[in-house]
Amino acid sequence: MAEKTLDGRVAVVTGASRGIGRAAVLALAEAGAHVIAVARTQGALEELDDAVRQRGASATLVPLDLTDYDGIDRLGAAINERWKRLDIVVGNAGILGNLMPVGHITPKVWDQVMAINVTANWRLIRSLDPLLQMSDAGRALFVSSGAASKCRAYWGPYSVSKAALEALVRTYAAETANTKIRAMLLNPGPLRTSMRAAAMPGEDPDTLKTPEDLAPHIVRLASPASEDSGKLYDFPTDRVLEFRAPE
Repeated sequence: MAEKTLDGRVAVVTGASRGIGRAAVLALAEAGAHVIAVARTQGALEELDDAVRQRGASATLVPLDLTDYDGIDRLGAAINERWKRLDIVVGNAGILGNLMPVGHITPKVWDQVMAINVTANWRLIRSLDPLLQMSDAGRALFVSSGAASKCRAYWGPYSVSKAALEALVRTYAAETANTKIRAMLLNPGPLRTSMRAAAMPGEDPDTLKTPEDLAPHIVRLASPASEDSGKLYDFPTDRVLEFRAPE
C-alpha cells in the first residue's frame, strides 16, 4: 500500500491517458490525491479511470484538446466551483512534431508544436494560478526535455518549444517566489514511451526505464515537503539542477 503523502490534495495532470501522464495519475491517486485527468481521448480516459478505481481511488475525467484554450479557462472555473483551490498541476502533454531541417518545417507543424508545448502550458498557468494560490502548498511541475539545451539537428520545433517552456516556468517560479507555490521542471530522459519510439525507431525499448519508474519522483515533487522552485529535476541523474545566468 502506497503511503498517502498527498491525502486530500487535488491535482491536474495533462496528457493523462498514456505514458508519463498515465503513470503520474496512478501514482498521485495511490498517494491519496484526487486527480483531474486531462486528455483528448474519452476511451483512453475511461480505461485510466478503471485503473484508478482498481487502486481504491477516484479521478475526474476531462476530455479536452489543449488547443481549446477557452476549454482550459472553463477547466479552471469548474475546479474553482467544486474545490475552491488546486494543490498540484502536472503539465505533461506534449508533441514531438516532425524531425527535419528547420528550413523544411511547415508552418502548420511549427504552430502545432508551439500550441501544445508552450501556449497550452501558459494558458494552464493563467487559468490555474489563482487556484494554486489558494493552496497551502501549490506545486506546479512541467515536463521538459534535454532537447531544450542539446539543440540537435532536425529537432528544431521540439527543442525550441521546450526551451520556451523552461523560460516560462522559471519566470513563473520567480513571480511566485514569495508565495506558497513552487514551480519545477522535469527532464524525464529517455523513457519507454510512444513519443520516444517515434523519435528513435531503432532503439530497443527494453533498454529504457519506464514512466512507472519516474512516477514516484513526480509524487515527491508534488508534495508539500518539496521546496525547490525554478529548478530542473533531472531523472537520469536523480539530481536537482539550478539554472545559472551568464555572468
